[in-house]
Amino acid sequence: MKLAFKYRFYPTQEQASILARTFGCARYVYNFGLALRRDAYERFGARLRYKDTSAALTVLKKQEETAWLKEVSSVPLQQSLRHLDKAFTNFFKGSGYPRFKRKHARPSATYAHSAFTYSVEDGTPVLRLAKMADSLDVRWSRHPLSEPSTVTVSRDATGRYFVSLLCEVEPEPLPPLEKAVGIDVGLIDLMVTSDGEKTGNPKFLERDLKRLSKAQRRLSRKQKGSNRYAKQRRRVARIHARIRDQRQDYLHKLSTRLIRENQTICLESLNVCGMLKNRRLARHIAGAAWSELVRQLEYKAVLYGREVVRIDPWFPSSKRCSNCGEKVGELPLSVRVWNCEVCGAVHDRDVNAALNILAAGQAAIARGGNVRPNSVDGSTRAANAEQGSPVEARILAL
Repeated sequence: MKLAFKYRFYPTQEQASILARTFGCARYVYNFGLALRRDAYERFGARLRYKDTSAALTVLKKQEETAWLKEVSSVPLQQSLRHLDKAFTNFFKGSGYPRFKRKHARPSATYAHSAFTYSVEDGTPVLRLAKMADSLDVRWSRHPLSEPSTVTVSRDATGRYFVSLLCEVEPEPLPPLEKAVGIDVGLIDLMVTSDGEKTGNPKFLERDLKRLSKAQRRLSRKQKGSNRYAKQRRRVARIHARIRDQRQDYLHKLSTRLIRENQTICLESLNVCGMLKNRRLARHIAGAAWSELVRQLEYKAVLYGREVVRIDPWFPSSKRCSNCGEKVGELPLSVRVWNCEVCGAVHDRDVNAALNILAAGQAAIARGGNVRPNSVDGSTRAANAEQGSPVEARILAL
């Protein structure tokens, strides 16, 4: 599998100048290729490919007014056209139409294997990019597991430089375990497990919300394009970067612990985009970053030999009794503890949902698919109901 290793580095003044020109040229070439492909289709109905835009780039470099494109490495420019071609491929598969890159967006440049050198000298990795005499001053928090195939350099809104190394690595399975866990995500507690563990919600955005609001108000009073506007914009960006870094660090530690302690992790497939349309909860849902937690769990499960099971989003995990399987009619969000009228069990809403998700996940593994209503015939229902817990038997009989 391919895995990216991201590090921060500190360029010299000369390297920063070269990177700034490379970022600008890569953005210009991307926008040039996008305009060329758009105009060719609108005027002549022709669909250009990568080879067509690459040939046009060769002609563009020979023109006097764009001769400055030859001052930087040609590889990042070709990679920009490849990214554009990939964007059009995704568009034909159902994604949005490619957009022009803005000047003040996060700049980046990708170097293929022919435009960088990677080696290990005295136990320390050394990375050199094309057109640069010195190696990059990278903070190697860990060594890449293999030699990188591509290197992507980027700069965020605060002015920090990062380098991402894409490597081909072999999975490193952890010792197998017998334990499986169901997870219910939420806003009061970011994660509640079927074992009864509640992690709470750090709410990193809420901690710095007053500071962020004050900085944004000051930014709104500055004149766009002025030096004071640029300084205040960086102050706002630093607050956002602090929130993002704290959230990422917390989610990585949480997902790694779940992967190490459990063989199977069962989750709900939530429609986060639909939930963000709720104006009252949109900020809290975005700050919880449920999708990022699931993304980390899925790629770490592949890397370490674990299994992540996604449950159907319409499965009534909160309304079903985890003891007898009875489903209640209405259960408002304000009700956090409820009693089952059939068996009399007292349920914590979130823990009960996590137990049902675990049972549904185990049923899905047994059937080899997701838990969906009316997906099992009568004979299979009777056979499945004879084994497993009462809740699992009820789930299999849906």
